[in-house]
Amino acid sequence: MDPDEVVALTPAEQSDAVGRGVVADVVRLRRTLEEVLARLTDAEVAAPSRLPGWTRGHVLAHLAGVGSGAARQLEHARARRLVDFYDGGRPARDAAIEAGAGASAEVHARDVLAAALRVESALAALGPEDWDAPTRYRDQPATAVAHAWWRELAIHLVDLDLAVGHDAWSPALLDHLVEFLAPRVPDGVLVALVPGGGASRWELGDGALVRVHAERAEDLVAWLAGREPSRPVTAERDGEPASLPELGPWP
Repeated sequence: MDPDEVVALTPAEQSDAVGRGVVADVVRLRRTLEEVLARLTDAEVAAPSRLPGWTRGHVLAHLAGVGSGAARQLEHARARRLVDFYDGGRPARDAAIEAGAGASAEVHARDVLAAALRVESALAALGPEDWDAPTRYRDQPATAVAHAWWRELAIHLVDLDLAVGHDAWSPALLDHLVEFLAPRVPDGVLVALVPGGGASRWELGDGALVRVHAERAEDLVAWLAGREPSRPVTAERDGEPASLPELGPWP
């Protein structure tokens, strides 16, 4: 084969290639989480997280539940079976978080890492034809489940407030988060996200232009995700300082 010849991928192969990129970043984030959990203390578990009203124990219990739910979706997707993400729906999910939040650091580390590794095992088992298999996660395919776990792992790793910041988010994850969170931009507004004082990196919405500035791209994405940025985020309209747009709910 001519080394310069372009090889066209089938849709399944394209999904597989994209999925493998997500898997690699998921593994990287899980290793960072593993390092954090290795030095976690019971006192730190009981302390507040960055999420209002939640301790670190709540965040960890949520991560364990999301991981188990995501793994189950992926495992059943391979067999072309549909199952609910949480048995008992949102009420059961919330009850499990409250019940598990007060566990010891050792138990949280065990449960979260077991769930994370189960997701990775399920992802590794997906073949090219499995990424588009249907699931009950928002009635979307297995690819969407992989993306959901990617988001949850990355965002909640920072929410733990244990010396991991938004700079742990890869460029690929930043692009994905912006695409996923774009519906939060209010109607009638075009938001240009401008890192480092240069050109806009992302433009979201449609309407009156608001330029949102930050020194680093990850701070812009943190703001879009409803998290407290590490550095100031400001806005301008027509060259004048302005209030930041009021974002809508998570999609």
